[in-house]
Amino acid sequence: MDIEHFYVEKGNGDPLILLHGNGEDSSYFKGQVDEFAKQYHVYAIDTRGHGRTPRGEAPFTIRQFADDLLGFMDEHRIGKAHILGFSDGGNIAMIFAMKYPKRVDRLILNGANLDAKGVRRSTQIPIEIGYRIARRFSGKSDQAKKNMEMLGLMVNDPNIRPQELKMIRAKTLVIAGTKDMILKSHTQLIADSIPGSRLVFIEGSHFAANKNPEEFNKEVLDFLKGVSA
Repeated sequence: MDIEHFYVEKGNGDPLILLHGNGEDSSYFKGQVDEFAKQYHVYAIDTRGHGRTPRGEAPFTIRQFADDLLGFMDEHRIGKAHILGFSDGGNIAMIFAMKYPKRVDRLILNGANLDAKGVRRSTQIPIEIGYRIARRFSGKSDQAKKNMEMLGLMVNDPNIRPQELKMIRAKTLVIAGTKDMILKSHTQLIADSIPGSRLVFIEGSHFAANKNPEEFNKEVLDFLKGVSA
């Protein structure tokens, strides 16, 4: 692998990997790490080109990030883990669970989407405009190139077909905010397409885990312990 991930590690028990969203880093989960570490061995990772993890030379795509996660798990001798992904992190987790099903114990998808159509247009249109502008200037500025790659993840990725989600074998919790930027019908589609998954909406926006950690953490921990699975 051409990069070495920065990560935060805490706790003991079964491995639980946390994957942040677009343009963020592992600090997004400041309301989760300590709480989850009481019962699990938590790894909060900065994905490729985010936070303190270098960009490297490999493609800047959700599927590459999923392969990066496999490399991280192999490097740290994690045979199987619970995986919680938020937003683009949820998209990485979906791809990973389809591609490497034997490496996933339980799966939590928070604010994930199959494609750009799942995002509210009021949110998606500015992203698409910003992407086109950044792409136009990407050859003239390193910052524009970085912006193009980041925004491109939300324009061109992950492009998962609903029927592909039948490949997921892990017990799955699909969770989103009541005022999420991901359409409620789209979140419902994801849950309906994953065999036996559980769907929960909690009070808040797309960033409910960060803004409403008590309710979010309870739902996740109950699911991991089998209380609500």
